[in-house]
Amino acid sequence: MQIGFIGLGSMGAAMALNLVKAGHEVRAWNRSRVADDRVPGITLVPRAADAFQADAVLTMLSDDPAIREVILDADLLASARPGITHVVTSTISVAFARELELRHKEAGLSYVSAPVLGRPNVAASGQLNILAAGKADAIAAVEPLLASISKKVWTLGEDPARANAAKIACNMMIAMAIEAMAEGVVLTESVGLDRADFLELILATLFSGRAYESYSTQLTNRSFEPGFKAKLALKDMRLAAEASRQIGRTLPMLDAVREGLTKAVSAGLGEKDWSIIAAMTVRDITIATGPDRR
Repeated sequence: MQIGFIGLGSMGAAMALNLVKAGHEVRAWNRSRVADDRVPGITLVPRAADAFQADAVLTMLSDDPAIREVILDADLLASARPGITHVVTSTISVAFARELELRHKEAGLSYVSAPVLGRPNVAASGQLNILAAGKADAIAAVEPLLASISKKVWTLGEDPARANAAKIACNMMIAMAIEAMAEGVVLTESVGLDRADFLELILATLFSGRAYESYSTQLTNRSFEPGFKAKLALKDMRLAAEASRQIGRTLPMLDAVREGLTKAVSAGLGEKDWSIIAAMTVRDITIATGPDRR
């Protein structure tokens, strides 16, 4: 198949390269210049509109405003190839997913929400989990593509917003797991228990799982180089808070982790991994708050 692709950051480039490895012709566009040798086998096109002249187009852009600017404001749907299916793999708001569904319907195009679970290294190995929702025929049309960049495609029904709500909830729960481990370390280190021993205990008894395994290692090693940047995590927590307001519910644990990420980003730590909130809780690092913060 001929595939359009928009957004060649660390995640998007890895996904697009796996589509090439699967035998597809990929025509891609990025907002900033991309060196050809970074994306071998991919044809770089001069305009975003060119990516919409394919059998299907995948977009991996950072947030709602980026998609609105690149796709909607430029009216790319009106000039898209008839019959094309557009797959949005970004983490976007539930409200914007509903708007995108409507705008594609008005343009006579198929739309699938398909946000992904996994870091860039997971994307590079083709082991993402993809949360897909949309009309059954639209998902069927692109499922072979999604299968080539993932280890599993989770089909969540015909309402695209379901996939986006599920992705936001997943990221919210990971942030909560990070904070839970950090608060456990605060209590146990206060009586001299080494954090590595405590975290080994919880992994072997109560809380085995990828999120606990990955972020307990970062907490133990005091290593917070970015896999998922704190500033992007804060964006996702804001999306979760927005969704909770829309349904009239208060989520106290969400409020707590969002406050922690807000402090981290405000302190200039937005480029660090989002597990930096654990470092703040256990006071591996301290930041000043209020008017005296430097």
